[in-house]
Amino acid sequence: MAKVAADLQYSEEHEWLAREDGNVVSIGISAVATDALGDIVYVDLPEIGSTVTAGETCGEVESTKSVSDLYSPVTGEVTETNPAVVDDPALINSDPYGAGWLFKVAAESEGPLLSAEEYASKNGGEL
Repeated sequence: MAKVAADLQYSEEHEWLAREDGNVVSIGISAVATDALGDIVYVDLPEIGSTVTAGETCGEVESTKSVSDLYSPVTGEVTETNPAVVDDPALINSDPYGAGWLFKVAAESEGPLLSAEEYASKNGGEL
């Protein structure tokens, strides 16, 4: 069973959100998603300075099994992307809640989010 980090919030589309200083949030994809995707070989992230909209696609993740859209759980400006996952997408599989984070946003608003408990219950993950 895939691990669900208890201190994060989640979108229906399997992205996680971690609150940082002020209105900045880090975003990545859950271990549930990485297990379903298999080995991730490529990631396309939004550009720094671009605006993302909650619930809309902002990039993609490609694995040996499929290509999946990446959805933003918040609306706001992208302030940082993780160059390490662009260089080595396997980090997303090996450490989805740590070194495998994808991008950061100065959030203006957020879409519907699930607690870790709700996400685990809906998706068969474990806390």
